[in-house]
Amino acid sequence: MIKNSIILKNVSKHYPSHPAVTDVNFTVPEGCLMALVGHNGAGKTTLMKLILGLIQPTTGSLSILGHDPKDKSSFHYRNAIGFLPENVAFDANMTGKELITFYANLKRETKSRSLELMDMVGLSAALDRRYKTYSKGMKQRLGLAQALLGKPRLLLLDEPTSGLDPAARQHFYDIIRDLRKDGVTILLCSHVLTELEAQTDAVTVMNSGRVVASGSLDDLRSQAGLPLSLRITVQEGMTEKIAQPLQNQNATITHMNGKYLEIECAPSSKMTMLRHLGELGSIVEDIELQNTSLDQLYAVFSDQRGQ
Repeated sequence: MIKNSIILKNVSKHYPSHPAVTDVNFTVPEGCLMALVGHNGAGKTTLMKLILGLIQPTTGSLSILGHDPKDKSSFHYRNAIGFLPENVAFDANMTGKELITFYANLKRETKSRSLELMDMVGLSAALDRRYKTYSKGMKQRLGLAQALLGKPRLLLLDEPTSGLDPAARQHFYDIIRDLRKDGVTILLCSHVLTELEAQTDAVTVMNSGRVVASGSLDDLRSQAGLPLSLRITVQEGMTEKIAQPLQNQNATITHMNGKYLEIECAPSSKMTMLRHLGELGSIVEDIELQNTSLDQLYAVFSDQRGQ
């Protein structure tokens, strides 16, 4: 039976000046990478603070790794949580080695393991440099190494690839994939939706403090109800010949030239449309299904106000 590392039930956090999050419900199964997306002020950081136990909910309940963050008698579970904030800040005059060793001692981690993590994030050559000389990307990588101390079962990552170049971003996701193989649960906030699409198991979209959609990408595509896009490559000059039959199948042609067509149809019509294209024989040279992207899904759900 799959366990849930994070469970939020009817969670609200209201301040005297404004409601930060309202009636939030979602779960994150063990070993899952859940992307938490939304505009600035949508409530993502507030949820992170609630999960970490830094603030308490106004109403509702949370279960984090089987523990209630409000229960002060079970704070030990926090040792199994790693956190990387959006803006990493360490003592400017300490070296990378001094910083990672300091936090390793707090988590009762060995020095060898701390140095292993620095090597994993690509900072072994900068161990003796002071933190104030690190670039933005290097600071983020040091923050990730710190978050991985103690072999956490749950990782909370807030804009973790901020300041990383493309190669470093790829290296970051290589690390994340290895962690997921070990069963680590990851909740990741990011504005870079294009890179999340290939990495995430599930997505929760927030708007104005409420969850407006949550589930796998396929779940979100179903909820959004957007048409399915197909790009059809045909023999040269044959697009006009098949255009009308496709329209007779309730397809909408969005682009056409002498070699290919792009059409949209209802997701429920996909198999019917593919069978029809198959019946056209050698006229059709290739069919490419173009799934709705996470960017497109976010555009749909970001206009909603939640339940």
